[in-house]
Amino acid sequence: MTPEHRVRIRDPIHGTIGITEEEKTVIDSRFFQRLRSVRQLGFGELAYPGATHTRHAHSIGAMHVASRLLDAVFTEAGLDEKTQARFRAAVRAAVLCHDLGHMPFSHASERVAPARALLKLPAWSTPSGAAGQAHHEDFTVRILLDSSLTPVVSAAYAPLGVTPQLLASLVSGCTPPQGAGFTAGGTDWTPLLRAVVSGELDADRMDYLLRDSFYTGVNYGRYDLEWIAQNLKAAEKDGRAYLALSKAAAFAFEDFLLSRYHMFLSVYLHHTAVSFDYMLQRFYEEARGEFDIPADPQAFLECDDVALISALRRSQNGWAKRIVTRQGFKRVAEFTERDEGYDLEALSSALRAAGIEHFSVESSSTLSKYTAAGESPPLYILDPSTGRLTEVAKYTPLYQRYAGAVLLSRVYVRPDQADASRPIIAKLTGALS
Repeated sequence: MTPEHRVRIRDPIHGTIGITEEEKTVIDSRFFQRLRSVRQLGFGELAYPGATHTRHAHSIGAMHVASRLLDAVFTEAGLDEKTQARFRAAVRAAVLCHDLGHMPFSHASERVAPARALLKLPAWSTPSGAAGQAHHEDFTVRILLDSSLTPVVSAAYAPLGVTPQLLASLVSGCTPPQGAGFTAGGTDWTPLLRAVVSGELDADRMDYLLRDSFYTGVNYGRYDLEWIAQNLKAAEKDGRAYLALSKAAAFAFEDFLLSRYHMFLSVYLHHTAVSFDYMLQRFYEEARGEFDIPADPQAFLECDDVALISALRRSQNGWAKRIVTRQGFKRVAEFTERDEGYDLEALSSALRAAGIEHFSVESSSTLSKYTAAGESPPLYILDPSTGRLTEVAKYTPLYQRYAGAVLLSRVYVRPDQADASRPIIAKLTGALS
């Protein structure tokens, strides 16, 4: 049963997106409206001027994609309408809220996030323990479980049997003490629902690839969403429901993986954005206390891109001045994991000896969450003729081809010293013979 949509939003990626009364309540909250001031790609707009889209639009788009995936799965699932409505409401709400904890300039500020222990999260929501630095997912869980948004969500979703704890469990991938709460007909649907929120073929990735591709003006993030959605199924194994993709759409999934891989190389790890991320890190290190990420959810409401830019403009720190005036360092060398014959330490020493101001950055990313075992529910390839299920990591050769991390090593120098640096780099990398 499709929920009644009280509001409709026009979106450049998905067309018309329907919003329920419960979802409108969340969207109208200060925590969600804060995402209007958190850009999706951080410093990405310095390389791609059109990339000024926000986490706000992305979250609504991802929620819409989640519905499309579930609609396909529920077609042959045999679930009653009430159960479908409850599962759909929970997943849509979890996806809608999944980015609430993102910090200014998205991932760039996570390096100075407070200790996870300061968020005072319940033990069940932090399987790795309270030690270490908080990530944006930790902030999202805290906002859902213990903020002024919590009673709003509780009141709005209580008639549907959905609680903030259930939403936090879908976002975090952890099970609350009272259980996951997504069992129907003796089958636990938790793995499938979690896979839609965060998995190999989740609504988050499926929206941001299309959205980021559109706003940056590159073609790499496009894939066949329609065909993938039409071929999704629910596969039961050992009393649990998992997300499965008909083998007829396996090639479309491979195209989806390659789209993500190429977007990382061309957009997410673009050398300009990477260099400004590094300069922001140096600002945080040298100007401690000028801008902090607060652990308290209410204070976090004021922590967005606008607040950080204002702090950078007020600062006398050299890195802050470079960021606000867009005076970055110039990339003079770049290497991948396939390149040989370079030594970043040797390059750095030689540049230092020549009095050239510089820094180097190593960036890495992986094609799939399967490279970190157990992080997300498995996705299966289903053979409809036999019912055979094969984990997608074993089915497609792309996982073997791109099993290792993408590694990009860059050397940046002060712009006025770029010409002086090139002979030094060429000599040490063998470019000159």
